[in-house]
Amino acid sequence: IQSVVVNRPAEDIYRFWRDVENLPRFMYHLQSVQSTAPGRSHWVTSAPGGKTVEWDAEITADHTNELIAWRSLEGSQLENAGTVRFEPRPGGRGTIVRVEPEYGPPGGMAGAAFAAVFNESAQQQLHDDLRRLKQVLETGDIVRSDGSPDGTGSVWQRPARPQGEAQAAPAEASIHHSKAE
Repeated sequence: IQSVVVNRPAEDIYRFWRDVENLPRFMYHLQSVQSTAPGRSHWVTSAPGGKTVEWDAEITADHTNELIAWRSLEGSQLENAGTVRFEPRPGGRGTIVRVEPEYGPPGGMAGAAFAAVFNESAQQQLHDDLRRLKQVLETGDIVRSDGSPDGTGSVWQRPARPQGEAQAAPAEASIHHSKAE
């Protein structure tokens, strides 16, 4: 289970999430989600090694402003299910968004190990996705800095530097650790 507090009413967050075509706005591995029928959708996501995985899903429970549950349909490339809950905090101080996914990664345990090597574990993706959801709903955009990862799961990135500074040569761009580390 992963969660994040979003400084918006549960109604707003539920409405945003319930329109499944919004999900690729903050879930970087999703290439697209298209509604195909009431409560059904087709999903396309990036996978390790430049591959894509597709599946169809259905909403299995829908409690307005409180909970959405889903599962992939039989025959999908990626078996998955889960729930997202929207819990208002006391005093109108935002909403706790809790996501509890269940899935079987493509390739089973070997596929999960391969994904982890490329920094693409499901838990890390979900954590990052929820941080981006918070940003999209609170600011209207995903806040990025020059040193932010590019959202592709790449662990290799150049160090942050002031805007406008020239690109460092590859040898200079390596990460140096202080003696305290």
